[in-house]
Amino acid sequence: MAEYLFLMHDDARADDSAWEPYLHKLQKGGFIQGGGAIGEGVCVRKDGASPAVTAHLRGYIRVKAASFDQAKSLLTGNPVFEAGGTVEIRELPRSV
Repeated sequence: MAEYLFLMHDDARADDSAWEPYLHKLQKGGFIQGGGAIGEGVCVRKDGASPAVTAHLRGYIRVKAASFDQAKSLLTGNPVFEAGGTVEIRELPRSV
């Protein structure tokens, strides 16, 4: 199974009460590997000007899934997704 990140954007008003049942569903299925809100931060570079922080990201969930299609199916019930917001799915490459 591969690992994926769900990156939740701030382009929809999610129902906060829907997070607990959604996360419970992922946990019960053995999919969830971690996650949380994304707070304030900075971009840094050794040399030169640093770019601005990606401001529209508000949270992440790390899941295990057999494929992108299965990962996408795990968005059912995600409060951001259900509210019409954007959730990026990114595969985490396996490290050696």
